[in-house]
Amino acid sequence: MSVVIVGGNDRMHFQYKSLCKGHNCKVKIFTQMPGNFKSQIGSCDLLILFTNTVSHKMACCAVSRALKKNITVERCHSSSSSALKKILEKYCKAGRTLQSSDLKTGILGDY
Repeated sequence: MSVVIVGGNDRMHFQYKSLCKGHNCKVKIFTQMPGNFKSQIGSCDLLILFTNTVSHKMACCAVSRALKKNITVERCHSSSSSALKKILEKYCKAGRTLQSSDLKTGILGDY
């Protein structure tokens, strides 16, 4: 799954990346708006918008691109690592892959 994070704190960049890697997600992180922002978003599966730490112009640009490309947008006020973790668990099933032993025992969890 590919994820784009818009907003957040510059110092949290590494934590955002490692959390996404732990959930088997490829990630692009934009904490500040580059010049060619719309083209850099590309086509992803999920766009996470941290609304507290993003400019209005950047948020509008990201949401309009997501609507145009039919991308799921998840808005979150907090830009903490626990907030990101909850979002990733919701959409990525915590990076857990289905094992054949799960089928035999009948323990499927969220599947």
